[in-house]
Amino acid sequence: MLFPLSYLIFFFFLIMGILISISSPSWFGVWIGLELNLMSFIPLISFKMNSYFSEAALKYFLIQAMGSALLISSSFLFISMTLISLSLILFSLLLKMGSAPFHFWFPQVMEGLMWPQVFLLSTVQKVAPLTLVSYLMITETLSKLTIVSAIFSAIIGALGGLNLMFLRKIIAFSSINHLSWMLIAVSMSDTFWLFYFSVYSFILLSVTSMFFKLQTFTLTSLIKSDQNSSLFPLIISLNFLSLSGLPPFTGFIPKWMLIQAMLNQSLFLPTFFLLSSALVTLYFYLRIIIPFILIFNPVMCFNSKFKSFSFMSPSIIVKSSFNFLGLLFPFYSLLL
Repeated sequence: MLFPLSYLIFFFFLIMGILISISSPSWFGVWIGLELNLMSFIPLISFKMNSYFSEAALKYFLIQAMGSALLISSSFLFISMTLISLSLILFSLLLKMGSAPFHFWFPQVMEGLMWPQVFLLSTVQKVAPLTLVSYLMITETLSKLTIVSAIFSAIIGALGGLNLMFLRKIIAFSSINHLSWMLIAVSMSDTFWLFYFSVYSFILLSVTSMFFKLQTFTLTSLIKSDQNSSLFPLIISLNFLSLSGLPPFTGFIPKWMLIQAMLNQSLFLPTFFLLSSALVTLYFYLRIIIPFILIFNPVMCFNSKFKSFSFMSPSIIVKSSFNFLGLLFPFYSLLL
């Protein structure tokens, strides 16, 4: 079991905090919801007595407390200096979700988490800030600030993941890069970012589930893991290719739609940076994929040091099958 049964109460308040934030009519209510969400997520990080979990929980708490303090203090200026107040609120939300240039804490916190918490931090914990950022898209200045943050996130998410051996840091910089696409989508339409976020969440669920089953945290341990199943290299490779947004996998569909929308609105410069960063991220995904495909040999001696794991388990197959829906997308296009 991922978490003790008694921790269901924390999951309940985690979701409750998100709902309070996105449905509140005032920034004070938003602040209360975010604080409830924060205090519910801390026990989920440090549910085991471990120094790494405690360090990650402390770092996460300090950063989120800083973001909450900036948000509630900025809201006091709303009546007298509206644009400055909304800009500072936007910065506080970018800090909370780990968007560039406020990304410095995100990879370090991710490094101290287990894979289920990595998935929660990369997806669930971004729902409230992204929704609140979409509420702020009422002036052209705020939209431009969001687009600038998206460009920075694309660059840093791409360059930061190069030459890394730790899978959690690679997923962290990958999340920052995907966040850039979501921020661009937020500045354009709620439908776009919700669709992109949903697809990204399903793809990341399949990737983190496999890493959790294998209990692997570095590229070396992934290469040395038990590969007795012939589906092992195939499923992981296709999942990462889908996460990179390579056609014709499912991860390409929201990027394709977003690229068309950006070109229709003449956002050529952000499109250039996002596509260039996608090419760089594809490189460090290939660094994960290529080695254990080339070295693949079921009888290699070091494989005996790892527990046997069958990728024929229904949960892994079901989660990974979502990445292959993009292969059917051309047929849907022909029917329209």
